[in-house]
Amino acid sequence: MTLSSFPPPLASHGIEFQGVCKRFGPADSDPLVVDHISFAVPRGTLTTILGPSGCGKTTTLRMIAGLESPTAGRIFIDGHDVTTLGPAQRNVSLVFQSYALFPHMNVIDNVCYGLRMSGLGKAQVREKARAMLDTVGLHGLDQRRPAELSGGQQQRVALARALALEPAVLLFDEPLSNLDARLRRAMREEIRTLQQRLSLTVAYVTHDQSEALAVSDQIIVMNKGAIAQRGAPSELYEQPASEFVAGFMGEAMLFEGTNQASQRSHADGGAPGHADLGPLRVPSPPSLPSGPVKIAVRPEAWIIGPATTAGLAARLTKRTYLGSIMEYTFASALGEIFVVSPLVKAPLDVGAPVSLTLADHGVSVVAG
Repeated sequence: MTLSSFPPPLASHGIEFQGVCKRFGPADSDPLVVDHISFAVPRGTLTTILGPSGCGKTTTLRMIAGLESPTAGRIFIDGHDVTTLGPAQRNVSLVFQSYALFPHMNVIDNVCYGLRMSGLGKAQVREKARAMLDTVGLHGLDQRRPAELSGGQQQRVALARALALEPAVLLFDEPLSNLDARLRRAMREEIRTLQQRLSLTVAYVTHDQSEALAVSDQIIVMNKGAIAQRGAPSELYEQPASEFVAGFMGEAMLFEGTNQASQRSHADGGAPGHADLGPLRVPSPPSLPSGPVKIAVRPEAWIIGPATTAGLAARLTKRTYLGSIMEYTFASALGEIFVVSPLVKAPLDVGAPVSLTLADHGVSVVAG
């Protein structure tokens, strides 16, 4: 597709990529790190770019920031073509994984640093910096040095410094990876609340699926430099479009199955297609042809029942108590099956026979 065949950028989009690719190296034979991707981030929304290490997500973020130039394609911010512009001309702020705070400066001087180049007077700069510190919940900590702050507080200083510049687009590069689990949960909630309250346009890079599900309006899953799937968090979790997305979004186990496609459309009264997973039957997308498929089943989708002739016969081989849930491992004709159950007050005994069936959620059928 040529650039001229792309639609004009929409002003309602805070970020827009049109056919963007990136290779590191001068030769056409050098591999593409980002392979002709197109997407949009609507204004006032948060899009997470998610994927494993080496998938191209950080390079994509750096191209939004202007820290890398695309090999081909066009990049728009607020409807303006910024493809050839440097970072200072793009009106974007980047919050780094390492926070990048100046250790010899106190909190308010760290926040003031970028504002000093804005043309505001000294008193206005400090007033605005103090207002941003209040916004992120750091009132009264103006004179602290970064070393005197917790990891979460340092993250908030970095966020205040970025917000003080009033960017059109705010970028996060693995912002929570240096925090412990409890702080990560708290900070992701704060980032999401702040983004929604201030109607910020945000692109957020992470490799953590639960983090992406918690903060995003839209998730873009990348694999080997290309977009594997994009959509709302619930769509990617419940309706993955490929084996890769099904396996990457959460802890789904993948099983070999056989699809039986519908012979007539559902609108014409035909039965929907289904896939056979041992003795179990799973609804399948109408577009999927008959033949081998992969069936992704999430741990919470299994229903544990007493041993009967119905369902999938299984025997418990391992159990783990985790407070709010039980983790079970079962042996079955389909192989080992991992199950999460909220029924912690009536745990099964190792060796117990059961019948497993499937709920109507957390199960998806994709091409094999």
